[in-house]
Amino acid sequence: MAHHLIQGRALTIPVRVRDATVCSAIYLVRADAARAVIAYSGLDVTESLPGKAVCALVFVRYHDSDLGSYDEFGVAFMVRPPEAGRPSRHGLLPGFADLRRAGTGAFVHWLPVDQGFTMEAGRTIWGFPKELADIDLRLASPYKRCVLRKDGRLVVDLLIKPGVPVPGGGALAPFDAYAHLDGVGRRTSWSMSPRGVRVRPGGALVRLGNHPVAKELSELGLPKNALLSATVSRLTMSLGASAVL
Repeated sequence: MAHHLIQGRALTIPVRVRDATVCSAIYLVRADAARAVIAYSGLDVTESLPGKAVCALVFVRYHDSDLGSYDEFGVAFMVRPPEAGRPSRHGLLPGFADLRRAGTGAFVHWLPVDQGFTMEAGRTIWGFPKELADIDLRLASPYKRCVLRKDGRLVVDLLIKPGVPVPGGGALAPFDAYAHLDGVGRRTSWSMSPRGVRVRPGGALVRLGNHPVAKELSELGLPKNALLSATVSRLTMSLGASAVL
């Protein structure tokens, strides 16, 4: 097992999340704009439809984890694994054919948190682009809301309307999370087990502020209707060691 010392606390890999509440909105955005946003990573977005990439806005409350209790917001893109080679452009739905052939992963582009310990751990162990921000999560009402401010400026105000329950639950297949920090790209194996999942088409309202990240999101085409939204009342996760790409 790998061990890391963060602010005097020892962390053992894999790092466990025992209870988290997750809300997310999934958008189809312009693939060329998404490529420009993540160009620094050297990775390419997955075109699930011709000219379209998948962008996820996610907010999470970690009730119980090895990194403590904290709130988090994330901007992520579906990307092609770096070893996948060039995408196929043949067939009526080349994006889905390429997805089956090459697989996919999640590139974590921005990951503000509200606690210093998880920020340092995330940056040090996995190279996640964590930084401190003011995150106001409102999870007690039927509608779930996140108001995120950075440097005193509004970045995003995201409201999620929970959908219908999805049967099942249990462990999902592990997938890879990618990040690029201080010129170094990393891949991390990530597994999760969600319970209390609700999904609906659309279901998200987003308001952007005047922060540079808000401008970046607007250049992707937000605000607009989400493809779908989802809430998870209880999520457990396990994060493995990271590998340099």
